[in-house]
Amino acid sequence: MELVTVGTGTVAPSATRTSACHWVSRGRLKILLDCGPGALHRLAQFGLPWPEVTHVVLSHFHPDHWAELPMLVYALKYTTVPPRQEPLVILGPPGVVRLVKTLAEGYGEWLLDPGFPIGILDVRDREPFPLDGDMSLETCRVPHTPESVAIGLTGPEGRLVYTGDTGPSPDLARWAAGCDLLLAECSLPEAMAIESHLTPLRAGELARGAGAKQLVLTHFYPPVETSDPAREAGTRFQGPVTAAKDGDRFRIGGR
Repeated sequence: MELVTVGTGTVAPSATRTSACHWVSRGRLKILLDCGPGALHRLAQFGLPWPEVTHVVLSHFHPDHWAELPMLVYALKYTTVPPRQEPLVILGPPGVVRLVKTLAEGYGEWLLDPGFPIGILDVRDREPFPLDGDMSLETCRVPHTPESVAIGLTGPEGRLVYTGDTGPSPDLARWAAGCDLLLAECSLPEAMAIESHLTPLRAGELARGAGAKQLVLTHFYPPVETSDPAREAGTRFQGPVTAAKDGDRFRIGGR
């Protein structure tokens, strides 16, 4: 299982960080965890085979986490050669079906009928959802917006947990217990801490509480860049910590 942190930024414009998007691949599965603005060009920049994407999984409905989704469908419809035949599956917390159908009222019916099969499904909290014979997805409610979830991907080689946007949550730490890689939002420095986002210290505490094997930080607003997020998280978590950049690559299992 390979992770590429395609977009490690936020809604704040940045010359170096695109909005939230993360690529996870294993065999034929090519999964986007969130699909924020700028994701498509970053996927191309990093040489990732974006026309082969099989699933898009949204963590919540703030536009910095989904706004490139219509562009992805549009690109798959008009720019893939030969024309796409494989289905695209869009998953998310309850409300994702309503979100995409509402978007289609503005963008056009092509968003629901792009010329290849498209499936849109609400995922029930904490019910494993098989993606293929080896990998499954599961979600866990987190304190950010009413629909916000963390996302877990589990395969034979291990488990990846992506927090999406979240505030501190002992329940999330329990649900993520023992994960091989924790991809955690790290929005703000401790001096600007709020209840709906994590700081480096709180991300470290989450990783420690979960007993994660590795912590990868993402979702940086500009003020947190003036500190050393990895070092600060490392004061609370003793395992490997990386403050990810757009394009960084990580592997679970294998060599």
